[in-house]
Amino acid sequence: MRIVAGTAGGRPLKAPPDGLRPTMDRVRAAVFSSLGDLVPGARVLDLFAGSGAMGIEALSRGATSAVFVDQNDQCTRCTRSNLLMAGVKAATQTMDAYRFIDLYTGESEFDLVFADPPYAKLPGDIDHASRLMVSEKLFQALAPGGVFVLERQSGGSPLPDSPFELLKNKRYGGSEIFYFTRP
Repeated sequence: MRIVAGTAGGRPLKAPPDGLRPTMDRVRAAVFSSLGDLVPGARVLDLFAGSGAMGIEALSRGATSAVFVDQNDQCTRCTRSNLLMAGVKAATQTMDAYRFIDLYTGESEFDLVFADPPYAKLPGDIDHASRLMVSEKLFQALAPGGVFVLERQSGGSPLPDSPFELLKNKRYGGSEIFYFTRP
């Protein structure tokens, strides 16, 4: 796993703890190709950050700030290590993503939001993708015209109605990437 492009392009990234699946380099490259000119100068929120690869990629490509949130302390340590390796600075929070959204996000605070939550694999597992889609606080935290990039398992149940507007979605193997905006 490595940073694909930008000032830290080619630098290696540590993987998160066992059992977590980082977004593949080719998927990250495709996401950032789609985002293009939205990245330079952007304020970024990376939820369920894992290794921090998505937010670090954004910083490498010119985002001005990033906040990384993951409730797993090992993931937060991995993100901090990867930030050092990439030579970029950002805030990290070890906390439940929903609690962070509810308590610490402001109106139109972020231009780009990335979320790669755990997949709901068994009956009774939390469907994080659906829960994020209906979060009014997350919707308000995204600046108008900003983009919310959500990764989830391909072929999942339909996402619920939400205030976000779907721009497009694309499948990459077992993952599906959705791009939403706040109109």
